[in-house]
Amino acid sequence: MDEELIKSISLIKSSSYRQKILESLGTNIITPAEIAKSTGFRLNHVSMYLTDLKEAGLVQCLNEDSKKGRLYQVTDLGKKAIKYI
Repeated sequence: MDEELIKSISLIKSSSYRQKILESLGTNIITPAEIAKSTGFRLNHVSMYLTDLKEAGLVQCLNEDSKKGRLYQVTDLGKKAIKYI
């Protein structure tokens, strides 16, 4: 197991918010509002944790230039990390 994957697993396990957001994304492409609705988290918390996950390379925003309706999906690294959670 490489160091990047270990860091990713550690980051996810350190927060139930991150873990539930990744689980909510699954293999879907969805908006932060949809994640908030499915997890019961406040939208501002979802946005904050999505930023953390994006900086760690676990999720990606498909339409970064959009102010509303941003679409997120799990990256290959995120999918590998989820398998160990």
